[in-house]
Amino acid sequence: MKSLSDKHSNMTTFASLNSEEYIRCLGPNAKNEDFAPLASTSDAKFHTGIGGVNYICQTGDGKVEFIFFDSHVLAYVNSALGYPAYYPIQPVEIKKPTRAVLMDLDGTSVRSEGFWIWIIQMTTASLLDKPEFELSDEDLPFVSGHSVSEHLQYCIDKYCPDKTIEQARDYYFEHTHREMNEIMNGRGRTDAFVPTPGLKNFLCELKSRKIKIGLVTSGLYEKAWPEIVSAFKTLNMPDPKEFYDAIITAGFPLRKGSVGTLGELSPKPHPWLYAEVARVGLGIEPQNNTQVIGIEDSSAGVCAIRLANFPVVGLAGGNIAQSGTLGLCHHHCNDLNQILKIIGD
Repeated sequence: MKSLSDKHSNMTTFASLNSEEYIRCLGPNAKNEDFAPLASTSDAKFHTGIGGVNYICQTGDGKVEFIFFDSHVLAYVNSALGYPAYYPIQPVEIKKPTRAVLMDLDGTSVRSEGFWIWIIQMTTASLLDKPEFELSDEDLPFVSGHSVSEHLQYCIDKYCPDKTIEQARDYYFEHTHREMNEIMNGRGRTDAFVPTPGLKNFLCELKSRKIKIGLVTSGLYEKAWPEIVSAFKTLNMPDPKEFYDAIITAGFPLRKGSVGTLGELSPKPHPWLYAEVARVGLGIEPQNNTQVIGIEDSSAGVCAIRLANFPVVGLAGGNIAQSGTLGLCHHHCNDLNQILKIIGD
């Protein structure tokens, strides 16, 4: 069966398609069972069979919903903070030669997700005044890959609805600053920031092929920058600012007494970090998106890449399968060496 982008390149015949063919628009390996069908979007603005809507489905974690019309597809991103958004989504495929690779930080470049989940857990424990509190396995897709505030709002809604996001952020930064200071002084967790196996070879091989590299993270600068610096020092690599062609983070926290930047409402699974690092940071125009590959290990990141209309390569070890976003991936690899083979010469 041809891909939807080949078979229906102008996307004008959706009404005649079955649900399996709709799903194939989201990814060449997508299957019906990868997504849950919906009678309507969660905001009740669109309903299947009404107003030109032919089909609606959502990712397994419920974070992103897809609405199929005769001529186009919309993606609806929910927001724990009350600011959802709709984005147009197009079929996309990988075309050679690869001009750029966009690469996530936490879990993809550096194994640090466990550390930051631990910080969220300690924050929730502080809110509850229960030092023994632990997150459950079912919480993991919702406390990694998104913005700090999204993670904290999830925990508040589930465990301590009488608390505020402002209280949670105060505890979060208190724990973060303490633990980061301990790490920088050689007293903290030694397993906090570990380079992903094969990272140095992967990055250097991309450089040798003259493929541009963009580093993308939903993490705030103050937590993301020490991670990559630590990883590069461990690998005996040069200054990351000089090595990468572009680096983008969620910026600086918006707190009283300091000047913040946009980053808590717009990061993954929204497409803006990936779109900006490619278009502004690397100079890749939208018509060349098929020659860009985004690499992610988290559901939020996979959605962000796909909503930015780039092909997605998932990396094992994160929550992609667990969160029901495997169908958005063009490939899913066990390690970085496998991804090099996909990129080719």
